[in-house]
Amino acid sequence: MKKIALALLYTASLALANPGFADVAAAKGVQSGDMRKLTFHPEAQAAGRSEFVTFDDAPLSLSDWSGKWVLVNFWATWCAPCKKEMPTLAALQRDMGGDTFEVVTIATGRNPPPAMQTFFDEKGIDNLPLHRDPRSALAREMGILALPVTVILDPEGREVARLLGEADWHSDDARALLSALTGAGG
Repeated sequence: MKKIALALLYTASLALANPGFADVAAAKGVQSGDMRKLTFHPEAQAAGRSEFVTFDDAPLSLSDWSGKWVLVNFWATWCAPCKKEMPTLAALQRDMGGDTFEVVTIATGRNPPPAMQTFFDEKGIDNLPLHRDPRSALAREMGILALPVTVILDPEGREVARLLGEADWHSDDARALLSALTGAGG
């Protein structure tokens, strides 16, 4: 019994000493539904450094979101699963986006800006960015081989998890997992 208590005390102190560990552990503990497809890395990984651009061609990099938890979704206008998933990402941003968490969408490959705008207009999306990775430089650097792919970056800009394929990001399962991960509570 004493060994179990010491093991629990050691584990708790480790989690408190390393908040990132505690966040991932908490998130793994509530994984269910579509979120079972989310793969957490054993250790946070460097995210891509390649630049991408805004809708109007201003340069961006993932480091622009340093200090926040970021859910980065790679998509394309021709991607059927993306059409189903994108409204759930918009709803997630509406409900959870703010000072500590943000949804960032990046159309990768050949996605003409007018087609991107039409895609968002048809889905009634007005709260997500129309960022572009026209040469797929960031997508290639990050090993994005199919679409959609969603990666979660910690506030230090490191990739902690990845989900291949579509998911309902506005589901109770997704919100519970992201709240546990980011410490947003609820």
